[in-house]
Amino acid sequence: MLVRHVLDRKGHAAHAIGPDATVLDALKLMAEHGIGALLVMQGGNVLGVVSERDYARKVALLGRTSRDTPVSQVMSAPAVTVAPDDTTDACMRLVTDRHVRHLPVLEDGRVIGVLSIGDLVKSVLEQQRETIEQLEAYIRS
Repeated sequence: MLVRHVLDRKGHAAHAIGPDATVLDALKLMAEHGIGALLVMQGGNVLGVVSERDYARKVALLGRTSRDTPVSQVMSAPAVTVAPDDTTDACMRLVTDRHVRHLPVLEDGRVIGVLSIGDLVKSVLEQQRETIEQLEAYIRS
């Protein structure tokens, strides 16, 4: 399955914040949208990704304050990006090998969506279910 097919099913929403915003601003935005990560962007360019995990590991555990710490100091950068014609298998390898949980999707240098590891797992499970159904139908015929 291709990344574009997953985005067509889940939607193309991509929420972002600037690198100079505070971590507290990022946490509020994530809570508002019910998401676990934001793209960090400046002038249309993806600089990185900031996630709840970044907050836990790079702010809370290090004794920083979310009110005074800019996103640029805790974001995961550079962002690992994918294209709409990449396969979900290739994306699974990326998240596994690069230890990331969110993949911005770029087309012609423009963000068209974000895939999470959960989106990828869901896609793999759907593919497996479809294969099983096809095999069962084949065996019955």
